[in-house]
Amino acid sequence: MIFADSTAAAIRALDRNQTLIIAPIAACEQHALHLPVFTDSILVAAVAERVERALADRTLLLPVFWLGASEHHLPFGGTLTVKVETLQTILVELLSPLAREGFSRFCILNGHGGNDDPFHVALRRLDAEYPGKLWTGSSYWNLAKEPLAALCDGPRKTVGHACEIETSLMLYLRPELVDRAAIADDPSTTPAQLADLFWARDFGRSTDHGAVGYPGFASAEKGRKMLAAIVDRITPIARELADLKLDPA
Repeated sequence: MIFADSTAAAIRALDRNQTLIIAPIAACEQHALHLPVFTDSILVAAVAERVERALADRTLLLPVFWLGASEHHLPFGGTLTVKVETLQTILVELLSPLAREGFSRFCILNGHGGNDDPFHVALRRLDAEYPGKLWTGSSYWNLAKEPLAALCDGPRKTVGHACEIETSLMLYLRPELVDRAAIADDPSTTPAQLADLFWARDFGRSTDHGAVGYPGFASAEKGRKMLAAIVDRITPIARELADLKLDPA
């Protein structure tokens, strides 16, 4: 069921114990020279809507929360953001009413890397406040990393930023929003021996024009296959979350 299209009465009638709340979150931020600032929100919405379509009788899909923790993108402009601690609190307050209403199963589906730490902390806070419920979440690309890597032709096999994966998905979903003439690869400047080290630095110090990766390898057909692979991986996970036996508080 889609929350935004439903009446309050229809939502109240749902089985509180068996319905999985899917909460897509993303961002509105610069996406290099060729992608729109709403890219992350467009992509996570496309994934979440297809998962809901496959499990409409077991899921309640919330509207995309599009404002993310994006301060590291500010050097390139075109970015709206909240602070990390603000986003944590917003996510707790976003899901708390549904927890108080009796819903028991929650999954945050993230579409922006800068949200990772805030949503993890938010889920820990929610679990402490509402024990006995299912508090889960992941970035969609982490749940489908193997098939996505297999579909990448460029040197980078994971999601970066305005990269081969995001650009392919946008070429498939919203080609009219992609400035093809402006597509340019932006290889990482991080030394190989530091690749696995978390490095807190803004995009102005880590990229040339606001991308991370190789969008020059992107294509719409690849985007079609990538989206199908993501949904194929996430749909059974969502079904498992809807069926999982919950431990008592």
